[in-house]
Amino acid sequence: MTTVQSPPAPPTAIRPKVVARTGLYAVLAANAAVVTWFAVQAGFASNALVVTGRFAGLYAALLMAFQLLLVARLPWLDRRIGMDRLTNWHRWTGFGLLWTLVGHVVFIAFGYAQSSSMNPVSQVVDLAETVEGVFRAVVAMGLILVIGGASARWARRRLAYETWHFIHLYAYVAVVLAFTHQIAAGTTFTASSAATAYWYAVWGVALGSVLLGRLVLPLWRNWRHQLRVEAVVPEADNVVSVYITGRDLDRMPARAGQFFLWRFLTKDRWWQANPFSLSAAPDGTRLRLTAKAAGDGSASLRHLAPGTRVFAEGPYGAFTAMHRTRPEAVLIAGGVGVTPIRALLEEIHGHAVVIYRVAGERDAVLYDELRELAVAKGAELHLVTGPSAPDRLAPRELAALVPDIAQRDVFLCGPPPMMNAVLGTLRELDVPKPQIHFERFSLAG
Repeated sequence: MTTVQSPPAPPTAIRPKVVARTGLYAVLAANAAVVTWFAVQAGFASNALVVTGRFAGLYAALLMAFQLLLVARLPWLDRRIGMDRLTNWHRWTGFGLLWTLVGHVVFIAFGYAQSSSMNPVSQVVDLAETVEGVFRAVVAMGLILVIGGASARWARRRLAYETWHFIHLYAYVAVVLAFTHQIAAGTTFTASSAATAYWYAVWGVALGSVLLGRLVLPLWRNWRHQLRVEAVVPEADNVVSVYITGRDLDRMPARAGQFFLWRFLTKDRWWQANPFSLSAAPDGTRLRLTAKAAGDGSASLRHLAPGTRVFAEGPYGAFTAMHRTRPEAVLIAGGVGVTPIRALLEEIHGHAVVIYRVAGERDAVLYDELRELAVAKGAELHLVTGPSAPDRLAPRELAALVPDIAQRDVFLCGPPPMMNAVLGTLRELDVPKPQIHFERFSLAG
């Protein structure tokens, strides 16, 4: 494939990931300060428990809006941080939100119970029956408890992704109910027109980001590019490459190392989305993915007919040369994790060492392409074969292959056990953390 080459970007003093992460923290901190200021301006209740509960509710609402921003799949954030890390932050923010909401309910219940003859539980029931918006908040709290339970690690391991995702969709119902509760019962954002306008703006940006990133942008790109299957090429007994063509693909903002969520619009799989990396750098005329038959979705790819319509969400991911900090690189692939590595080698500039770890030579998918690319780009290529034990990428072995590895960027992709082992090796070899680039491809985090 002929790659559309862009001039190499020099390593930047401030990493894109740091810029994006700092921006997110700054946005959250600034909004927390604004919320606090509006709460102070609205005045305090005489009961300290009620005051504490109200502040907990305000910060919980802010965390809920922040969660929406983290999973909105906005291209600027995704290219700098990556969907895997954003999803992980969303998960941990969710647990923070859950406990903050619990604090909101407990402090409010005990605070109001102090000035009445009711116990805290009866007080919550009474508020739900007599105060507008409180019943909606109780329902929202129940939904969030269910979603939080389904997202706990022990439950997530036992749930199919489709089941987990269906439960998670109720979060949007909880968001709507919580927002209407805030407008109906919250004194902070009804105390002034400025406070009301600010709160509508916060939620407008949060919900608008989700609508833009997860609906409008994918629909627009697919309408514009009209993607279709061009060809299906077997690479091995259980590996297949799918070539995708369409209109104006030179304007598709995809880079080597990124992935799409692919839907092939056939009657038996139009509803199923699978994350597959690009296995070749985009050349402006076609895209290519290469997948191993690891499940029903990937196994059925070899039966796709040319001309099949494709709906692709993306491109996603921060596993790109955009994050380079050094002029030279090491690309480490394991198994079918070679797909984004092969694409990166096609795009990357400067001297590169490619290490391909497989059980045996017959498992080395796309190896011939890697070898040709390595020759063309003046890169070193090492095929490392054998069983997982002993570790053939242990510190001594990896240092022998790349003696100056601590002075290079390292791009790593492969099965989770292999990636975890190599990450441990890189720490032992004192490779600076900013020079290590990897991404865990998972929809659910």
